[in-house]
Amino acid sequence: MSRARSVNLPFPAFLAARYLRSSRRDAFVTLLASLATAGIAIGTAALVLILAALSGLQAFLRDDVLARTPHLEVTDPTLTDDTYAATLAAELAEVEGVRSVRRVQHARGWAVIGGSARTLEIVGYEGALPAYFPDPVRLPISRGDQETPPVAAVMDDGVPGLWVGTAQASAWGLAAGDALELVSPRPTLSPFGPTPRVVRVPMVGTFRTGSTEQVGEARVAIPLASANRLFGTRGTSLTVQTDGLAEALEVAPRLAEALPPGARMATWRDLNRPLFFALRLEKSAMFVSVFLIVPVAAMALVTALTLLVAAKRAEIGMLRAMGATAGDMRRTFAFLGAVVGLAGVVSGLGLGALLALISDRLHLISPPGNVYFVDHLPFRLQPTDLIAIALATALMTVLATLWAARRAGSFEPVEALRT
Repeated sequence: MSRARSVNLPFPAFLAARYLRSSRRDAFVTLLASLATAGIAIGTAALVLILAALSGLQAFLRDDVLARTPHLEVTDPTLTDDTYAATLAAELAEVEGVRSVRRVQHARGWAVIGGSARTLEIVGYEGALPAYFPDPVRLPISRGDQETPPVAAVMDDGVPGLWVGTAQASAWGLAAGDALELVSPRPTLSPFGPTPRVVRVPMVGTFRTGSTEQVGEARVAIPLASANRLFGTRGTSLTVQTDGLAEALEVAPRLAEALPPGARMATWRDLNRPLFFALRLEKSAMFVSVFLIVPVAAMALVTALTLLVAAKRAEIGMLRAMGATAGDMRRTFAFLGAVVGLAGVVSGLGLGALLALISDRLHLISPPGNVYFVDHLPFRLQPTDLIAIALATALMTVLATLWAARRAGSFEPVEALRT
C-alpha cells in the first residue's frame, strides 16, 4: 500500500522524498540539511520570542499610558472665559456617545516636601475628578476627635482638595488632610521683585499610580481655581470621555462637527502619536535585526542542496537521459528545499510560541523591580506577528533554494554523465 502511494506521487515529489532518506554516502549532506533546518527553526523561534516580548511590553506600556490619557481633548483660546467654557462643554455633552466633559488645566511645577522641591505635573480639574485618574479613593479627614465622612473631604472654604498617586503619597508620607505646598515656575511681580506663586492644598484622596509614573514624573490633581492661582488660565482645555478608546474614535468626527471655529480636537491617538511611532519603530528594528539569523541559516540550506546536487550529478544526468526534463530536476530540488525550510519554519513557530507561553505563565524573566516598571516581562502572541514571521522566513527559504534548483536543472545529460 505504501509503495502504491509513493508511485502515485508526482515524479519531482517522489524523487525529492527519495533524496530525503539518508544513506551512508550522503550522510554529510544530510547533516548539513539538518543543521540548516535547525538554524531556520532557531531563527524563527527567536523572532517569535522577541516579537512576543515586545508586543507584551508595548501592550502593557500602552495600556498604562492610555489609562491616564483623556479620550478626546478640545483646545480653544477662549476657554479661559468661564461662561464660554461652560456653554461649550454643555453643547459637547449633547453629542451622541459623549459621557462627560470636564474643563482641566495641565502645567508643571514643584512640590515642596521635607525642604526639597520635587518636579511634577499638576492637573487642575473642575467638578469631579477626571476619569483618567484611575481608581480614585476619597479619604476621611480626622480633625481631633471628629472624623469627617469621605464625601465631605473638602477645605474649609468649600474648595475640593488635592489628589495624589498612591505610590507618591506613600513615598512622601502624606495622610488625609496633610497640606502639600505647590509652587509655580511663573512668579508674581511685586514691589520687592519676583515672588513665587505658592498654594497649600490638603490631600483628600488618592488614585492608583501607574507603573510608568513610578519611574517617571509624578502628577497630582488640584481644583481648577487653585491651578489658576498658580499658573493663570493658560493651558486650559476640555477633556471628553466616552465609553472606550474605540468608541472615542467613532465619536471624534461627530464632535468635530459640533466645534466652533478656532477650536481644535485631538484624540487619544493624536495625544500619544510620538509614543506609538516609537513603539512601531522599535518593533520593526528588532524584527529586522533578529531576522538576519534566517538568511544565515538559508545559506546553510543552499550549501547542503549544492553539495547534494554535486553528489547526485551522475544520477541527474542518467535521469535526464531517460527522459526527465530540466523542469523536473528544478522542481525536485525546489520541493526538497521547501520541505526542509518548511520543517524549520513550523518547528520554529511551535517552539517559539511554546517558550513564550511558558515564560509568560511562569514569569520566568523578572527584571529588578527598582529599575524597571514591570515585575516580569510579559509575552503576547499576536496572529499578525506569527503570520508575518511565517511568510518572511518561508519566502527567504524558497529564494535560497532557487539557485540550487536552477543549478540542478541546468545539467545536460552528456555533460553530467561524463563526470
